[in-house]
Amino acid sequence: MSQEEDAPEGELTLRTLAMPADVNINGDIFGGWVLSQMDIAGGIVAGTRAQGRVATVAVDAMKFIRPVKVGDVLCIYARVERVGRTSMGIAIEAWVLRNRVGEREKVTEATFTFVAIDEDGQPREVPAA
Repeated sequence: MSQEEDAPEGELTLRTLAMPADVNINGDIFGGWVLSQMDIAGGIVAGTRAQGRVATVAVDAMKFIRPVKVGDVLCIYARVERVGRTSMGIAIEAWVLRNRVGEREKVTEATFTFVAIDEDGQPREVPAA
């Protein structure tokens, strides 16, 4: 994945507002909430590429860079980084717009691995592009 930069890489896949119900004891948004939003966005991109159901099997190199605050707009960017026989690596970056309209800042990044699955939950081949 790329280092901190001025512009996100990937497709804007999800936008949501960080709310007071999602804070930890320090007043920042829970990292688990951010991780969940990233997983949703990754699943959208992986499901599109796999043309069907997918399951998250791993999160690699999760890097929290800055906290997310109440009122920030969380923007998740995702892109297919690699495709194997049944799995895909999805590079995901989370950025925020501070106080809904402020400066854009990268807050976290990770690579999620998804596996294409059939109706029985068993791995299946990812279709050719």
